[in-house]
Amino acid sequence: MIARLWDQLTATQPVPDARWVVGCGLVAFVLVGWHLTWPWIRLAVTVVHEAGHALVAVLVGRRLAGIKVHSDTSGVTVSRGRPRGPGMVVMLMAGYLAPAVLGLVATLLFSHGQALVLLWLLIVVLVGVLVWVRNGYGLLTVVALGAGLAAVTRYAGAHTQAVLACLVAWVLLLAAPRPLVDLLRRSKASRRGSDPDQLARLTRLPTVLWILVLLAANLAGLVVGGATLVPRL
Repeated sequence: MIARLWDQLTATQPVPDARWVVGCGLVAFVLVGWHLTWPWIRLAVTVVHEAGHALVAVLVGRRLAGIKVHSDTSGVTVSRGRPRGPGMVVMLMAGYLAPAVLGLVATLLFSHGQALVLLWLLIVVLVGVLVWVRNGYGLLTVVALGAGLAAVTRYAGAHTQAVLACLVAWVLLLAAPRPLVDLLRRSKASRRGSDPDQLARLTRLPTVLWILVLLAANLAGLVVGGATLVPRL
């Protein structure tokens, strides 16, 4: 079984042609932009957001205490360590950057015919989050996402797996900037406690500036990822 799984992971899957890639991009655009589907996409993005906080927290030497994902699509990652310093700044930045970074990784894996590797990478990320989830709704969300991906890796054909990988890449790239745009539209009072607000307190730079910096980074990721995904016609 292990040998068969390894052969499947290392095998290169055909990359769908331009029509499928562009079609996945259009579907992802609708999923991210439509008010009925965005909350569900935002929930998945929140899981990635909190996973980014958690991973960087561990990398900079902080002690991870737990992750919570709520039904209103908000989330929180609790870690213990120095309340100030470069490590804290990087950890706070990681949340909003995580979807774009994962989207770029997804883009590279998909474009090199490694759709199955991408799906298993997402499952590994979800398992890592699952270990640290500390509320019931978050637990249910992570399990549901992981079960869906596992079912695709087990029962779907190579073409379906590749199309899903392409869709995931587009969704991550397109969804990454939207929470920051939404945050930019909110009042100053409603931004209190957000990651950019905490960054502003640590660095004495305006909250709006931090939002714009993170937004610019995510838009750059979208441009690079989109240029990689869309084949030359």
